[in-house]
Amino acid sequence: HRKNAYSIDSIPKQTLMKAMITRPPPTSNLSITSTIQSLLTGNGSNINIVKPEDGGASTGNSRSRRLSEAFSDLRMESNSPTMASRLAALRSPCFYHKRFDDAVDIDKVLLELQDDASLSHSRLMQTATGVREVSRQLQRRPIKRAVRNVMIVTKARDNELVHMTRELAEWLLSTPRNGADIGVNVYVDAKLKRSKRFDSESLVAKNEKFNTMLRYWTPDLCWSTPEKFDLVLTLGGDGTVLYTSWLFQRIVPPILSFSLGSLGFLTNFEFAEYKESLDLIMGEDGMRVNLRMRFTCTVYRSPAKGEDAIEAEQFEVLNELVIDRGPSPYVSNLELYGDNELLTVVQADGCIFSTPTGSTAYSLSAGGSLVHPDIPAILLTPICPHTLSFRPMLLNDSMALRIAVPKNSRATAYCAFDGKGRVELKQGDYVTIAASQYPFPTVLSRPTEWFDSISRTLRWNTRGAMQKAWQDDARVDGVSVSKDADVGFDID
Repeated sequence: HRKNAYSIDSIPKQTLMKAMITRPPPTSNLSITSTIQSLLTGNGSNINIVKPEDGGASTGNSRSRRLSEAFSDLRMESNSPTMASRLAALRSPCFYHKRFDDAVDIDKVLLELQDDASLSHSRLMQTATGVREVSRQLQRRPIKRAVRNVMIVTKARDNELVHMTRELAEWLLSTPRNGADIGVNVYVDAKLKRSKRFDSESLVAKNEKFNTMLRYWTPDLCWSTPEKFDLVLTLGGDGTVLYTSWLFQRIVPPILSFSLGSLGFLTNFEFAEYKESLDLIMGEDGMRVNLRMRFTCTVYRSPAKGEDAIEAEQFEVLNELVIDRGPSPYVSNLELYGDNELLTVVQADGCIFSTPTGSTAYSLSAGGSLVHPDIPAILLTPICPHTLSFRPMLLNDSMALRIAVPKNSRATAYCAFDGKGRVELKQGDYVTIAASQYPFPTVLSRPTEWFDSISRTLRWNTRGAMQKAWQDDARVDGVSVSKDADVGFDID
């Protein structure tokens, strides 16, 4: 994967973890048309993808025959080194997401569109509309899963929340679930194992089964086996949610956040109602989640002459990547590339690359726009640019961004990932940004929770008073008057 890596110790931990779980996807003979149609009809949708009938146009039939022959050839050639190299870039290393590969085989979708040289306008529109409809239907479908392992992330430096963690853990352990007379396995922070406030000894003494059901999580456990957890509960504020994203640098279980912090853009459940909320999402109705976009940010170090750049740190970012001038007195000089094309040279204190989730954070303070979390976009917001025309903008999430410090730059730059892992970028270094294949699923409290959040926390569109309506001619100061009275406007 990486050149000049003479030992495992020289390879970033994130790269090793992703490589360890890589495996080929299951084979499937479904085309994009049949895949979309089966998904839509299976979900009860009335939308159908039109297929050419046997007596239809000869061009459509010949195209279908060509596609069938092409897929037959592809299946025969799939084991060849050339074909393997073509498919390698399309495979997701996430075995958790591989469970759903039978629903949509991305390899087949892309290859079918690539190899069909005579793609018609109607088929292009049909496919694009179908994919959009699949996305819409999937977002409306609840997740129904047997929750057996629940992880609790508690805000640091708040002893009051330790007592709440104890209360929540005891309720989860003792409330019967999944047809059993006992609750679910509960993972709490390993730092609570010897906490007198949490008092694990008295908790496990209440039921001998609790001794094996009460467990402890560590960051290494989240790194190595994130699929162990069926649900994660956070007690705190937005910082606790960001810390949870930091713990899960690969796949992320569904996250349900209780509002016990300061502001709470991402915490939309009240702890006072935790029993009702958890009974609902752990019951037959299931849970609806919002797949929040994350960035995969990779730092590359300037190589020696004639060699490739060296991959260094890599992070999964939920809020934003910030690149600034650090302690340097000089304006930062950054080259911004999109899909290997130079877009612009940034001369400012720095710039913010924000996800839609992060649009209410640092980017908002720097003048960036609010972006709904369902919009797949990269928000670029400059920090004090030395120009009048550098305005915040939204970029396509499919664009591969690269931000480089030129070799002739006067100073270095510094980058931070969700406010953590601050790294210095020296002359010739660069960092890449791409939409992550590991989104951050948050449990929805209600369909309008994002608008409710910005209204509650930012007072969005809140006005001191509503505009008064014109008074009805038949009423004066709210009192009805007779028809014979003079009720017209004296000044009109």
